[in-house]
Amino acid sequence: MPDYREEYKNWLEAPCLSEEERTELAAIENDEKQQEDRFYTELEFGTAGLRGVLGMGTNRMNTYVVRRATAGLADYLLNLTGEEEGAAAHGVAIAYDSRRCSALFAEVSARTLAAYGIKSFLYSTLHSVPQLSFTVRELGCIAGIVITASHNPPEYNGYKVYWSHGGQCGPAQADEILASIRNFGYFDTKIMDFEEAKAKGLITMIGEDVDEIYYKKTMSVMLNPELVRAEAAKMSEGIVYSPLHGSGRVPVTAILDRIGIKNLYVVPEQEEPDGDFPTVKAPNPEDPNAFKLAMELGKKVNAGLLFATDPDSDRLGVAVRKKNGEYRVLTGNQIGSILIYYILSELKAQGRLPEDGFVVKSLVSTSLADVICRSFNIEIRHVLTGFRFIAEQIDLAETTGKGRFLFGFEESYGFLSGGFAHDKDAVLAAMLVVEAAIVYASRGKGLIDVLEEIYEKFGYFIEKTKSYTLTGKEGIEKIASAMAALRAEPPTAFGEAEPILVREDFSKNEKIDCVSGEAGVIGLPKSNVLRYFLPDDAWVVVRPSGTEPKLKLYVGAKAGDEAAATERMNAIMAAGDAIVSALLK
Repeated sequence: MPDYREEYKNWLEAPCLSEEERTELAAIENDEKQQEDRFYTELEFGTAGLRGVLGMGTNRMNTYVVRRATAGLADYLLNLTGEEEGAAAHGVAIAYDSRRCSALFAEVSARTLAAYGIKSFLYSTLHSVPQLSFTVRELGCIAGIVITASHNPPEYNGYKVYWSHGGQCGPAQADEILASIRNFGYFDTKIMDFEEAKAKGLITMIGEDVDEIYYKKTMSVMLNPELVRAEAAKMSEGIVYSPLHGSGRVPVTAILDRIGIKNLYVVPEQEEPDGDFPTVKAPNPEDPNAFKLAMELGKKVNAGLLFATDPDSDRLGVAVRKKNGEYRVLTGNQIGSILIYYILSELKAQGRLPEDGFVVKSLVSTSLADVICRSFNIEIRHVLTGFRFIAEQIDLAETTGKGRFLFGFEESYGFLSGGFAHDKDAVLAAMLVVEAAIVYASRGKGLIDVLEEIYEKFGYFIEKTKSYTLTGKEGIEKIASAMAALRAEPPTAFGEAEPILVREDFSKNEKIDCVSGEAGVIGLPKSNVLRYFLPDDAWVVVRPSGTEPKLKLYVGAKAGDEAAATERMNAIMAAGDAIVSALLK
C-alpha cells in the first residue's frame, strides 16, 4: 500500500467519483486520523470475504472495493486450470440481505462479472445465506456471492464468496482470489450496463421455483411431520418470531406455514427489512436485548416459544418460557445441545439412527455435545471456528461415501442439518426448534424441561464468551501483540484451582501435555488459536476474530449443578480476563 496520504489524494482526485463521493472525501481533508483509518490498509479478504464500515476508502465498503473484488474473482475463475478449467461458464449465484447498499453491491457484482464475460444468477429480492448456499449447488454454479455483514451494527456491510460445494472458500483458495484481486486497481475495473447484461444473457434473475425446491428439501429434514401438523392444529399457545429487520421473514414464515403452523406471530416493529435496524443496537440474536419486543408480544399472545434470526438469516436465537411465566434466552450451546438430543433420540426411537452417523461442532462449542453423542454411540468431529469447516466435513462424507451427516453447530448460534445447504441455516433451524417444541409439548414437556433433563443425565455444562473490541490499526496491533505474548510466556493456570493440563497452539499444530511435557500434534488446519484444557472438562480458548479488530476469550466449565458450574466458570473467566486485559493495555 502507498502512504495513506498519497492514497487519499489519489481517491479524492479520481475522475470517476460522483459528487457525493467526492464531498465525503473532501470533508476529511484536514482530518489526519480519518484519512489514516480509511486508507492505511485495504479491507482484508479472507475465508469470510470482505467486511467493513461503509464509506469511501480502501479500508471501507463501497462500490469501488466491491468492483475490484469482483473483477479479481472473475479473473480467478477465468484462469482456473485442471479439472476446473472452463468452470466459469457455470456462472455465479448472487444474494443480498437488508443492509445499507446491499442491493446496490449485489447489482454491481453482477454487472462487473458480466463485463468480464461471466454470467450470474441474481435474486431480485432479499434472500438468506442458506438459500444462496443451496442455490449455488442447485444451479450448478462455480461460485456464489452474498452481500451481508451478518449481525454487525448498521454501519457495516460485507462481501462473502462461496464455492461450488456451497460452502465458503477455504484459506488457500481465498489467498489465490486475493492475489487476483491485487491485479486490479480500484478505478480500472470494467462494468456493464445492467439491462445490456440481461439482454446478453449474462445476468439471469432467480425465480420462485428455486425457493420452492429449497422449501421442500428443508421440510424433508423433519422427523415427525405428521405429529407436528396434528398437534399444531390444536395448539392454544402462540409462537413469536422476529426477523430483526432482515431477510428471514419470507422463508421462515413460508416454511412454518407449509408444515402446519398457524399460530405464528411476527413482531410487527421488526418485520420489515430495514438496514438501519432501528429497534436494536445490533441485529444480533445472540444478544438477549434483541428479544425485548418479542417478549412483550409473547406475553400478549400466550407464547411458550420465541425465536429470532439475524439479517442474513443464518443465525438463530431462541427464548423459552419458564414456569414463572418469564422468558429465558437460550445460549447457542443450549440450542445446539437440545437439537442434537432431539435428533438422535427421535432417530433412535424410529430405528433410523445410522451406525456411521456423525455430528460436527466448532472447537469453542460446548463439551456437552460430545457427551450426548457418546451416549448414542455417534461420532462427533471437532473443527476450527467458521462454518465452512463444518461444510468441509459434509463435503468429505459426500465425496467419500463414508459417514452420514446428522447435525452441525457453532456456539455462535449457527446450526445445520440435512446438508443440502453447506452453511448455517436459521430457516431450517427455526423449523427444527418449532418441531422439537411441539413434539415435546405433546409429551407434556417444554424445551426448558428437556434442557434440565439433559443436564440431569450428563452434568451441568456452562460456557461464556468475552469479546475485546478495539479499533483501527492500533487495535489490530494490540491484538497481535497479546497473542504473541501468550505464546512467548504461556500461562500455567486460570486461577489457583484450575491448572492447565494441556495447551494447544493451532498456529503451530502443536499440543503440549503440561504434566509430562510431552509434545504432539493437533491434526487440524493451522489457525491463530490457543486452547487450554483444565481438569474435569473445563477449557479456555483465545482467538482473534477473523472479520474485525476483536479478540475473543471463551470459557467452558462443568459441575454437578447450575450454581457450582456458574461459580467455576466465573472464576476461570475472571482469571482469563485478568491475563488478556493486561496484555491489551
